[in-house]
Order: sequence, then structure tokens, then C-alpha cells
Amino acid sequence: MSLMKLILVTGGVRSGKSGFAEEVSARAGESALYVATGVNTDKEMEARIQSHRDRRPSHWGCIETPYDLPMDVGVYQNYPVVLFDCFSTWVTNQMMRIPEGEMGKEKWTDAILQGVDDWLTAMESYEGIVVAVTSEVGLGGVAMSSLGRWFQDVQGAVNQKLGVKANEVYMVVSGIPWKVKGD
Repeated sequence: MSLMKLILVTGGVRSGKSGFAEEVSARAGESALYVATGVNTDKEMEARIQSHRDRRPSHWGCIETPYDLPMDVGVYQNYPVVLFDCFSTWVTNQMMRIPEGEMGKEKWTDAILQGVDDWLTAMESYEGIVVAVTSEVGLGGVAMSSLGRWFQDVQGAVNQKLGVKANEVYMVVSGIPWKVKGD
């Protein structure tokens, strides 16, 4: 039996899901650990990262981990809430590390999905609330490129894994959260 309470926040890009997840995290506990997955690759991404930093309370902890899912639950124990922002960025980061000729191969899909399974298993012993953010990829059309289709397939599978384990799931559309799972 999992000790962790998992709240999944999903929605489209720029839907307001991160801001909503920050609100949920702030209401859930005095302090939170923000697990950030963004990589500063250019000026636009630098501005996005800075926006996230500016929004969150200064007393929150932060781990920047674009490539590794922290599996040691001890990292989280001093915080009643963990905000993981976000799984879709983490999946993208995993894919960008794969050589071009290897992209889309089953072994890489399996490795990414196994990483999520391992993290979920490790987090079962965390006695707190995890608010996980992810982008919904199931509402648009099929991507035009093989990389885009692979991303949609993998991200969709990751989202389903998280959704099944989550106690609550929210979908954010145009800044408005809709509760789709949980009491």
C-alpha cells in the first residue's frame, strides 16, 4: 500500500497547469520541494525557468534534475509536499539524449517507461503529497514527424501510468482546472 498521495495535473502547453499545481502544493503544506526538469537551452527557455522561480515561494526547496528521477525517498522526507514539474519535459530530455538513429526504438521506450515505474515504486514509501505536472498529448492530431509520434506514444503511456496511480487528477484548460479523478 502506497503511503504517498499522488495528485496529477495535466493539460495542454501554456494551459496554466504549472500555476495550478503550485497553488495545490501551497495549500497542501507549508513547505514544498520543487523538482524542476527544465533545461536552459536558449533565451526563451531561460525566461520560462525564471518565471517558474519567481512564482514559487522563496522558502520552498528546489532540485533541478532534468535527466534523473530522484529515487531516494530520503531526499523528499523533509517536505510534506513534492511538486514535480514536469514529466513531459523529463520525457523530452530523455529523448534528446538518444542518438538520432536510435530514436523510436523499443529499448528506449521501455527504458523511459521503466524509469517512471521505478520512480512510482520508490515514491510509495514517501509519506507526503506529490503533485506531478504533465502535458496532455491525447487531444490533438497525430504528429507529422516520426519523432513527434514517438513522443506522443511515450508521453501518453507515461501519463496513463501516472493517472492510474494518482489519487486525484486535474485537467487544466484555459487556466481552469477540472477534477477528473478523486473524491
